[in-house]
Amino acid sequence: MFWQEDDQEDLNITDAIIDLVFDIECKELPVDHCYELKTALTEKVAILESDERCAIHSIHMAGSQNGWERPDPKLGQKLILSKRTKLTLRIPGELRSQVDNALIGSTIFIDGNKLTVGKSKIKKLSKQTTIFARHIALESDEDKDENKFLVRIVKDFKIRDIRIKKALCGITQEISTRDEPILTRSIMLADLSTEDSIRLQQEGLGDHRLLGCGIFIPHKGIDAVKKQEDE
Repeated sequence: MFWQEDDQEDLNITDAIIDLVFDIECKELPVDHCYELKTALTEKVAILESDERCAIHSIHMAGSQNGWERPDPKLGQKLILSKRTKLTLRIPGELRSQVDNALIGSTIFIDGNKLTVGKSKIKKLSKQTTIFARHIALESDEDKDENKFLVRIVKDFKIRDIRIKKALCGITQEISTRDEPILTRSIMLADLSTEDSIRLQQEGLGDHRLLGCGIFIPHKGIDAVKKQEDE
């Protein structure tokens, strides 16, 4: 058998943008917790809101008390967290000390659930050329027409000189806020150049980054886009 992969581009990933990953102690959270998480964290770390480069990953974990099926927030089900569950912020590397000082050892409350923040470590962005965003904020009628959504995304990338070969979007979802819900879709991008993959992880896509939107993470395939399973 002969198998040849495309050569990985020899690019150095700097600390300009990093994922800062915190240990946490928390028993459970609402599935739809993004708005309350944003509110609690920005009260502790104001720079998250004032620096547009910052983003807050929603808290995810594999599986649940329902086996392979993600809990349904409409039924009042919650995420049951494990000791390995993390809180992750995507921030400029220069802000690490400021964020650490504000969060390590602090306690926040998410829908009445106590969450204590522990030590942090840096996780560099990935050179993987398949990346995935759980939420991209939608514009008018894109919840009904995925082609309209994809056309907009491709146009956006063209303006940014990012070449897209393969894209697959997921079903429409909602993120609750104090006002009206934000409609989103997931998206997977495959066969990017390493440079474009890193750029998209650094720069993101669209609005509402502090609500977990527009944040790209490395991914191994397309199944999770359709099933909405967590890595």
